Amino acid sequence: MRRTSQSPSAKPIAATAVDLFCGAGGLTRGLLDAGISVAAGYDVDEACRFPYEHNNAGASFQKVSVAELPVETLGAHYPPGHARILVGCAPCQTFSKYTQGLDNDDDPKWTLLDHFARLVREVKPDIVSMENVPELQRHAIFGRFLGMLADEGFHFTEDREKQVVYCPDYGIPQHRRRLVLVASRLGPIELIPPTHTGKRQRNVRMALSKLPKLEAGEMCVTDPLHRTSELSPLNLRRIRHSKPGGTWRDWPSELVAVCHRAESGKTYPGVYGRMEWDKPSPTITTQFFGFGNGRFGHPEQQRAISLREGAILQSFPKRYQFVEKGGDYCFKTIGRLIGNAVPVRLGEVVGKTIKHHLSDNAAQ
Repeated sequence: MRRTSQSPSAKPIAATAVDLFCGAGGLTRGLLDAGISVAAGYDVDEACRFPYEHNNAGASFQKVSVAELPVETLGAHYPPGHARILVGCAPCQTFSKYTQGLDNDDDPKWTLLDHFARLVREVKPDIVSMENVPELQRHAIFGRFLGMLADEGFHFTEDREKQVVYCPDYGIPQHRRRLVLVASRLGPIELIPPTHTGKRQRNVRMALSKLPKLEAGEMCVTDPLHRTSELSPLNLRRIRHSKPGGTWRDWPSELVAVCHRAESGKTYPGVYGRMEWDKPSPTITTQFFGFGNGRFGHPEQQRAISLREGAILQSFPKRYQFVEKGGDYCFKTIGRLIGNAVPVRLGEVVGKTIKHHLSDNAAQ
């Protein structure tokens, strides 16, 4: 879509990106894997600094709120003659299906996409990519963001179905749907076609079957991130009665929680479940390490999936480090970093889309 636009005098292949709301570096890692240089990532969570910088050489972590980021600081990251790429994933809990109908203007996260829009207007990037939950499409703030892009002369697809990506179609072994918007001043742009449709989709077996076996509460001696949370005696009995793809309805009645026995709890089967080997995993949330938090039981071992397994299902490289040597492996913190991340493979898809687009326009 374009309302007004002026063709740039030069369309360089050389490009540099800045990652807003960068988290632990999933999107940045994907862009780097696609051959896109990333100068910096911005986030307010100090826990992101080590994984972001350690795993993404050349990209610096900046602990600065996007709401307080001056355009001069952001603009300084872009070398002369490089195409300017601005990407980001504003915190999505505000827009998720779990908070639908709660348009809370008092939540500061609600305005972060507006601050993203402000920086687009001020720094004048050539290409913008924004990733979030599909539910964002229902909110007025998304319409404002699209209107800003149109007013600034960006091309982008208005087809709402094309804006939503089913992650298994791009080689991510996880039932995850994400809103992915790419926009360019240089000309029409859409994501590259799906790469893993049908029988080519990756599944849990492909991703996890070769990892060392663990018991609940154990850690792999060669990989500290391959560690699992403990299970109470009751939950250990429950997981032993759990079937891959099943629910707590498969258990003997004495193991069913009181809240699920009640009439109001009978419609919530999506907890205390095991994954299935030959299907993609459920969506990895920030609490994937807990058996009772969703369908996060290992397909055959008596435990929830490990931190490393969650990271792999988010398509992080198998040696991606989240904690410094000798550091604290806090499940809650690392679970947040992994669950909130843009899947690395999805970041690579965005990067390849941008790289192909720049090459096509340079050739014209």
